Amino acid sequence: MIAYILLAVLILLAAFFGVLVLRAASLKPTSAATATLPKADPKRAQTYGERLAKMIRKETISSRFEKDKTKFYEFHEILEELFPRLHTACEKHVFNGSLLFRWKGRGNGKPILLMSHQDVVEAGGEWEHDPFGGEIIGGAVWGRGTVDTKGSLFCLMTAVEELIAEGFVPECDVYIASSCTEEFSGEGAPLTVRYLKEQGVELELLIDEGGMIISDPIGGVHGTYAMVGVLEKGYGDLRFTAKGTGGHASAPGKNTPWARLAAFICEVEKHNPFTVRFHPTVEEMFRRFTPNMTFGMKLIFANFPIFAPLLKKLMPVISPQAAAMLSTTIAFTMGKGSDGLNVLPLEAYVTGNLRFIHHQGTDESIALITDLAKKYGLETEVIYKDYPCPVVDYTGRQFALVEETIHEIYPGVGVVPYAMTGGTDAKYYSDVCRNCIRFAPLAINQQQYKSIHGVNENISLNALPGGVDFYKRIIRQAGT
Repeated sequence: MIAYILLAVLILLAAFFGVLVLRAASLKPTSAATATLPKADPKRAQTYGERLAKMIRKETISSRFEKDKTKFYEFHEILEELFPRLHTACEKHVFNGSLLFRWKGRGNGKPILLMSHQDVVEAGGEWEHDPFGGEIIGGAVWGRGTVDTKGSLFCLMTAVEELIAEGFVPECDVYIASSCTEEFSGEGAPLTVRYLKEQGVELELLIDEGGMIISDPIGGVHGTYAMVGVLEKGYGDLRFTAKGTGGHASAPGKNTPWARLAAFICEVEKHNPFTVRFHPTVEEMFRRFTPNMTFGMKLIFANFPIFAPLLKKLMPVISPQAAAMLSTTIAFTMGKGSDGLNVLPLEAYVTGNLRFIHHQGTDESIALITDLAKKYGLETEVIYKDYPCPVVDYTGRQFALVEETIHEIYPGVGVVPYAMTGGTDAKYYSDVCRNCIRFAPLAINQQQYKSIHGVNENISLNALPGGVDFYKRIIRQAGT
């Protein structure tokens, strides 16, 4: 009898596993698996590259500690030289170096806003080419800001410049914004939003930097995808302080400030204190990826409801970036103890940079990590905090407009709603727009993706015409 029961169980397990395998096998690869990016007209691409290079050659590193905005006003002069029609046809507003243009439309429908920041981060490390040389080598423009984000700023301004030259008038007002403080979450975007609110402007759609077009975006996923950001986490900086009695380092006691800080950091790193959960947007992202996954991953994601608990454990192994889409994260970034090499500190601290997930927002996450810090005798101070942004509905018409435009400009490329793990200026616009999409329509490779805030940043010449055409179509469709 026992043998029959065991046999029946084995048959049921085999049948169950067979169903799982068949479900995975039934998902055939989509067009994204074999999509190739269109080849741009070489002359057009070269011309665009030479014009973008002029923007790259102007160093526009921003810092919250630098009040002088002279370099940005000099950059504005370059923009005026490159885009004279835009500057003639549009109202121009400047907020301490940050730009806002209004291209007046026919008055049909709510306005849209296209934005991309003009400031860049420092360019440390060993570069193959001068980070502010704007050199065109190997079919690419090299330099800081080519990807983040003067490349997309060039494309959207070129789109407007060319449409004006054609005599086109948009159906609705079109705004173009470019802050000079994005890299340190400064005043540029808030000042711009304050002006828009004072004018009673309510936007139908905003498109900022965010995801881009990239091949094999996550380990085990094959194909070329446009990663369209619809979800942005909140941001916070906290300081954790441990106090002690000080003394000579030759006779250290137990539980010194650094020891308690180290124990706290180790616990947080080994045991994620935050709740892991799949947001519906993240589920949809993986649903769209699933047909083009390796079979082992496809087997798991094709049967998502069954394997979801396991995936919460496996995700950090698959991709730390993907794991960051499932929970609040904390990264320890700075620290200070005593000023002497042989002196025990009376007080030591570390800072933690947090990105708050929607299901366990800013205040709940801070309270949780504060309670954990108390176990180690640490005091917690909030240096800065903001809140997760409203999520754009990937089934809504604003996302559909972006998706249709991508399919037209980049045939076959998959379009995926994407949870942003970093921050953008778009987070400040929630009061004037419910549909803030984070997407720069530029195709980049893995090296170019890794060069963001790193070394050897560059953008392919072939990527620029597609970016211009994307913004042109968005503008033509707005208000219709």
